[in-house]
Amino acid sequence: MSIFALILLAFSMSMDAFAAAISKGAAAKNVSTQEIIRAALIFGVVEGITPLVGWGAGQAAQSFIAEYDHWVAFILLLILGIRMIRESFSAKDENEIDNKNNKLGILILTAIATSIDSMIVGVGLAFLDVHIGWTALAIGSATTFMAAIGMGLGKMLGKKVGQRAELVGGLVLIAIGSSILLKHLGFIS
Repeated sequence: MSIFALILLAFSMSMDAFAAAISKGAAAKNVSTQEIIRAALIFGVVEGITPLVGWGAGQAAQSFIAEYDHWVAFILLLILGIRMIRESFSAKDENEIDNKNNKLGILILTAIATSIDSMIVGVGLAFLDVHIGWTALAIGSATTFMAAIGMGLGKMLGKKVGQRAELVGGLVLIAIGSSILLKHLGFIS
C-alpha cells in the first residue's frame, strides 16, 4: 500500500468519529481543552485498535463480521442518538448536561460504534501486503486529529445552538448510523 493510499485510508476511517465528535462538542456547552484531548484520544485509540482486531480475526470471521457490522453500528448509534434527543427535552442545568454527555463510558461506546467499519477494513487488510501496525497507527492518529478538530468545531457550534445542542448531536448520531446501514444495504455509495 502506498503512503498516499495509507493516508487516504486513515482519514476516511476517521470521518465517522469526526462527525460524532462534532455532536459531542456541540452538546457539551463548557467542554475544556483537556476534555477535547481526552475524547480525541479515546476515539483515536479505539479506531486504532479495531483494525488490529479485524486483521487478527482474518478470513475466519470475515463473512460474519461483514454481514452484521452495519446493524451493530446502526443500533448503537440509534440508541445513543435517541438517548441524547430524549435528554435534550428534559430540564437539566448546564453542568449536569456537560458531565453526563462526556462520561467515559458514553465516549467509549460512541468510539466503538463509529469504528466498526475499521474492523472490517482490518479484516480486508489481512489479505493484503500491508504492515498492520503502521496502518493501525495511521488510522488511530488521523482519528485522534479529526476528533479533536470535531470537538472544537462542536464547541463553537454549541455556543450558537444553545439549549438544543444535545438534540442536534443525537440527530447527527442517528444520521451516522443510518448512513452506515444504508451504505451497507446498497442504497448509497
